[in-house]
Amino acid sequence: MARTARVLFTPSGLQGDVASGTTVLDAARKLGVDLDSICGGRGICGRCQIRQGAGRSTPLDPDRLSPPGPTEIDYRARRPLGDGHRLGCSARILGGVVIDVPPESQIHQQVVHKRPELVSREVDPAVRLYYVETTGLAQEAVDQVDLIGRALRDQWDLDSIEIHETARVELTMALDTGGGAVTVAVHDGTAATGVWPGYRDVVLGVAFDVGSTTIAGHLCDLGSGEILATAGVMNPQIRFGEDVMSRVSYAMMREGGADEMTFVVRRALDDLTGSLVDEHGADRSDILEICLVGNPIMHHLFLGLDPTPLGTAPFSLVTDGAVRIDAADLGIRVHPGARAYVLPCVAGHVGADAAGAILAEAPHRGEAVQLLVDVGTNAEIVLGNSGRLLAASSPTGPAFEGAQISSGQRATPGAIERVRVDHDTFETRLKVIGSDLWSDQAGFSDEVARMGITGICGSGIIEAIAELYLAGVISPDGTIRGDIATERVVPDDRTFSFVLWDGPPPILITQSDVRAIQLAKAALDAGSRLLMDHLGVDTVDEIRLAGAFGSHIDPLFAMVLGMIPDCDLDRVSAAGNAAGSGAILALLSAAARTEIEGVVKTIKKIETATEPSFQEHFVAALHIPHASAQYPHMAEKIDLPEAPAAVDKARRRRVRSRGVDETSNS
Repeated sequence: MARTARVLFTPSGLQGDVASGTTVLDAARKLGVDLDSICGGRGICGRCQIRQGAGRSTPLDPDRLSPPGPTEIDYRARRPLGDGHRLGCSARILGGVVIDVPPESQIHQQVVHKRPELVSREVDPAVRLYYVETTGLAQEAVDQVDLIGRALRDQWDLDSIEIHETARVELTMALDTGGGAVTVAVHDGTAATGVWPGYRDVVLGVAFDVGSTTIAGHLCDLGSGEILATAGVMNPQIRFGEDVMSRVSYAMMREGGADEMTFVVRRALDDLTGSLVDEHGADRSDILEICLVGNPIMHHLFLGLDPTPLGTAPFSLVTDGAVRIDAADLGIRVHPGARAYVLPCVAGHVGADAAGAILAEAPHRGEAVQLLVDVGTNAEIVLGNSGRLLAASSPTGPAFEGAQISSGQRATPGAIERVRVDHDTFETRLKVIGSDLWSDQAGFSDEVARMGITGICGSGIIEAIAELYLAGVISPDGTIRGDIATERVVPDDRTFSFVLWDGPPPILITQSDVRAIQLAKAALDAGSRLLMDHLGVDTVDEIRLAGAFGSHIDPLFAMVLGMIPDCDLDRVSAAGNAAGSGAILALLSAAARTEIEGVVKTIKKIETATEPSFQEHFVAALHIPHASAQYPHMAEKIDLPEAPAAVDKARRRRVRSRGVDETSNS
């Protein structure tokens, strides 16, 4: 009977008895320990490196492992052996031993994105590389395809592998030049999609977040989970319409309009791919997997699906399930066997980007009731916890993006992004994109002179209106008051405006600007409160503001304005590009794909357009911050102004003397 040895693996804590002479790698496989190896234990990849450890009853004794043999002594691969490291595929267990498996040798390494909001997840991509040797199998095989199939089955226990057409083309050359040893890429454990001669361990992927304004791409190492490069471009579809509904209109009213938009967005994805590989010094052929998210209309356009049903009720999707296609079908030049995965959509106007945000923020895993909001032309709202998730979209319109605002613009250099108003003098302090200085700091004028103040973006307009409300310039019903003793309040036709910046050019907050923001914020808040009704809660435990715009909103001002319900402000935070983070997670983990596909099926979709109570919530939310809702958490941080007293005769005379009919100031 063979002698056995007790082996304990850390940090997994798994242990058991193995036959003396068993390699550490085989022992790890037997006990279910995370120990990586893509070369099949041939001492080539260096991913199975381990260290000998010690326990209370197991001393650090080098004789408990076999001494380094030729494989380890001659090892000169990409991952050099560190101090005290051994190759698990070569080192044999001779006695009771403790084995440390360092993080870089674990199969399911934790992904740590540059953004701290990204939840750590296991690296388990849908495509994996397998090194096989065909020596001795040639006589039994019917042909080369059968030869690779036998090798994958015998050496990796992969059965019934379909050989993709592109892999068949590469197979002959790989076998000829690789001396019978090849590396095979296998997707989803079922299809061989690439073959290379000899040993290869480079496998890359790209995650895309296709937004209506910008497209972000992230190049990732599918072996380590590392994000190698990140880049973004403007979505070229903007020339067909500023917002998604205008693009649907373009598709409806122009023959071939949808095809035009599909062509330009696919070309942008291809160009962005080239930028990513150039930045990292990789090759397009290294990319074997692509993952994409986008709102429903972007989703349909980059997939080449008809978006026009999303333009009218009942806002039907051509498909709401996850999509798996060849990357070549999207016109993206990568490895010919590369696959593309598109996350599922949640509902008619709650898209794959919302699914990505859910995957990244994981409200379905916690007990806290989380409100996840992606603010855009159509705000996507998710509410719930591990017990239940609800989702809705709310038609906020483009005001938060600077559209429909008199001096509104995109968040580009020269746009006002931060605003403070002195509550006694009504003087303003501003901060402009492209400068780190406030307007009352030395050097601000010089910086502004170079680029100019060109307008105000979404975060700026929110802060401006919230500050004017706190200063008493704007009343709770949204009226710019004409009785304020400051030259910054000026008559503007039948209403008043507030001079935010004297210019040139002057930047004003007009009554129409306030009304546009009121309509947008009321739609957003009404959608959130409608979901709260359906969930049966009066408060939420935490709020996450997703998307580029959400990342730049000050939570306090968002609450002052009434964009979001009351919540502990310490638990209101930006989620960053949560949709893009979700795309990265799905790129790196097949398990994450299975998870989000299952979660999406459980989400209850609430259609705001058909809910009678939505209008009631909307009307109440037109007030600043709200006509009836209480904000106890916000009250702890800030004093809200009281409603202005009734206007007396003296004020009426003063207003009329300025040539303004006060009765129309609403």
